[in-house]
Amino acid sequence: MLTTDKIHRPLEVVLSIPVRTYDIDFVGIVSNIVYIRWLEDLRLKFLEEHWQLEQQLEQGYAPIMAGTEIEYKRPIKLTDQVIGRLWLSNLGRLKWTVQAEILANNKLAASATQKGAFMSLESSRPIPIPEGLKQKYCQSQQI
Repeated sequence: MLTTDKIHRPLEVVLSIPVRTYDIDFVGIVSNIVYIRWLEDLRLKFLEEHWQLEQQLEQGYAPIMAGTEIEYKRPIKLTDQVIGRLWLSNLGRLKWTVQAEILANNKLAASATQKGAFMSLESSRPIPIPEGLKQKYCQSQQI
């Protein structure tokens, strides 16, 4: 069990992640750039479960990324069993923060923090966090 298992993780999603042969670099481990793709997969799962992208687009806005930080703990190899976890760790007036963990064979292989916002498709400017997402986040904090 991870020490972080006891941390409250609002709106957490979990994703089984296959390691593909094209994910491996010349020394036989998963390339650093692959983690960015896995984080995107996790964020898309988050949106699918908690704040559908199609509805955002219909309402004239979409999520944007402002930054990504990854701390690599151990290498991942082709035959490892990989699980990703992502949760909404902070929600401000304009910005959101998600945290993620990538586990290989039930051991922490990487942790990440990503920050972003929602952008108006018309003006290309940040908009306030949608009220419905704020409510969902606040409800998850009370559990």
